[in-house]
Amino acid sequence: MADQIHCGWAPADDALYRNYHDTEWGVPEYDSRALWEKLQLDGMQAGLSWITILRKRETMREEFDGFDPEKIAVWDEQRIEKALQNPGIIRSPKKIEACIGNARAYLEMQDRGEDFSDWCWDFVDGKPIVHHFDNYRDSPTKTDISEDCSKALKKQGYKFVGPTIVYAWMQACGLYNDHEVGCPRHTEVQELTR
Repeated sequence: MADQIHCGWAPADDALYRNYHDTEWGVPEYDSRALWEKLQLDGMQAGLSWITILRKRETMREEFDGFDPEKIAVWDEQRIEKALQNPGIIRSPKKIEACIGNARAYLEMQDRGEDFSDWCWDFVDGKPIVHHFDNYRDSPTKTDISEDCSKALKKQGYKFVGPTIVYAWMQACGLYNDHEVGCPRHTEVQELTR
């Protein structure tokens, strides 16, 4: 893919960004826990660049117990303090507390028999919405669907899930295919749809 045109937001000279674009971004994600983890990472991004999250992602996975909601849901003040000492993560007490609350909300949904993946994919009727943008800058920052999903997540008790964060998450997880039409991934990710 090195000689082909890619989405303009993934700079050719940044291997980490380009690898994320070429292997993960926009690929339909159906695993509930993975969807939840990605939602937490998008929430952590609020006010920051995505490359900051990518650079810290592995350390955050280690610190946040592999983004296992059952482990995070029982974090106490001492565990929060330990996390806040780790320079390799986003050290925002509000974002960490939101992640703990979001883990509890996820588990409550599970206890009610709601599968997080099914719940998320219901917003797009079970299949990705395919946009046809020539340039990534033509993509909106939010949609009516991301607004509806944001409201529904907040009703479930989630934090750091505004409509712009939710839209970025939906793009990353393939609920929207927002690869530029000239990017080879635009077609490739469509073939990965269930």
